[in-house]
Amino acid sequence: MTSEYKFNTQPAVQQLVGVIGAGTMGAGIAQVAAAAGHPVRLMDARPDAARAAHDNIAAALSGLVGKGRMSGPERAAILARIVPVDTLADLADAALVVEVIVEQLQAKQTLLRELEIHVGRHTILASNTSSISITALANGMRHPERVVGMHFFNPVPLMKLVEVVSGAETAAAVADAIVDLSRRWGKTAVHAKSTPGFIVNRIARPFYAEALALLQEQAATPAQLDRAARSAGFRMGPCELMDLIGHDINYAVTVSVFDANYGDRRYLPSLVQKALVDGGRLGRKVGKGFYEDVPPPAADKPTGHPMLPIAVAGNSALMLRLVNWLDGRQVAFSHAADSNWNGLRIGATELHLTDGRTAAQLACERNSRQLAVIDLPLLSERSDAIGIAFAPGMSSEAQTSIAATLAACGLQAIVMRDVPGLLIARTVAMLINEGADAVHQGVCDAASADLAMKLGTNYPAGPFEWLQQIGVDYTVNLLDNLFAAYRSERYRISPLLQQRFWTERISA
Repeated sequence: MTSEYKFNTQPAVQQLVGVIGAGTMGAGIAQVAAAAGHPVRLMDARPDAARAAHDNIAAALSGLVGKGRMSGPERAAILARIVPVDTLADLADAALVVEVIVEQLQAKQTLLRELEIHVGRHTILASNTSSISITALANGMRHPERVVGMHFFNPVPLMKLVEVVSGAETAAAVADAIVDLSRRWGKTAVHAKSTPGFIVNRIARPFYAEALALLQEQAATPAQLDRAARSAGFRMGPCELMDLIGHDINYAVTVSVFDANYGDRRYLPSLVQKALVDGGRLGRKVGKGFYEDVPPPAADKPTGHPMLPIAVAGNSALMLRLVNWLDGRQVAFSHAADSNWNGLRIGATELHLTDGRTAAQLACERNSRQLAVIDLPLLSERSDAIGIAFAPGMSSEAQTSIAATLAACGLQAIVMRDVPGLLIARTVAMLINEGADAVHQGVCDAASADLAMKLGTNYPAGPFEWLQQIGVDYTVNLLDNLFAAYRSERYRISPLLQQRFWTERISA
């Protein structure tokens, strides 16, 4: 069985690829396969949908020719390889068939079982599902070992990542063949075990969930959260990204992962997003979601206040990163490296780096009303804003002076309600925690988790890269404080993180 599934035994022109489902994803997969030299047969149950998809591919390729990124003969050759067909029998000679139909278990199972009647014994049957169990899809098949997940990301011709997902019965030779094929299609393949959400859709849940939780607490506006996320290096903020994905789709994936994990509160769906779905505010595709059109412009920076003296407190890796960033901006400051806390002192006010405790709690513990907390400073050359929450009792004049001083450093103060962990700290900590759990449970390895999240979501770093940047001590302490604040299993620490925490102490 090892050799029959090796695609490298024949040139691409002799390896027929079938694609079932001619929507955006199916058309993209057909285009990529044809560009790699494969003859492709594209099928859809909807009348003329495959032919319409062929026309759309032709238009997209014409755009590439117009930009000088493809020649006319190349375009013609790709289009000639894609043939719309009407029946499953037309896929009988395929070496690989990829189904890209509706994201419903029963519909996919029915299709795969019928498809098995028409194709050869060694045809690989792949599903582009983003969250449905490959094990469940293969259940009841005569040859479940040839069923595998081949999860592309939208837009398929541009996004490099493919998650190759093995179910309980998937043969290793099948998964290896799809990994090899994906690479020859110009993609980066990562291998995952079939668990809810696989790698990307599982680890990414906190990026949406923490923002939605803060919106439910009325801690900030969507525009504020998006601005903070972009300043931390994310290409898009969580709210604008959910608008782009579509709230119906994003909510459905969350519900699917939540249900598949037997109601684990780490994946709890949001009432805020459900209200958007119920109200038809599905995002950009209908012209309204969190935003009516596009995110509003950022608020003006405060002016007219003198710049107060600045000192960096603490000598942790994060504070040294802040020191380097301020040096790069040619900001005048002092550095109290031996401080017993981490953050900034602006004038007489301590701005503590959030560790999951609120400004009110810290003010009480330190017996000082002149106190605020700032969000995790994942600063880069493009950073221009940072979240901040003030302790109760700080005057509006003092708050404005601090905001003006931060603005003079190049950071707009995004003033949030005094909630535990603000946005970036709790989101990054939870992304790390989810990545650690995925590795702990054997879904993937750490390198694959990092690679998948950067290529599949365009995050500035992967969970284990962030862990290296901010440290296991900070991450575990933050999660512990979030757990104490909310008394929620959502913030329980992954056993893998706990093990690293104690291992570092043994080594020290």
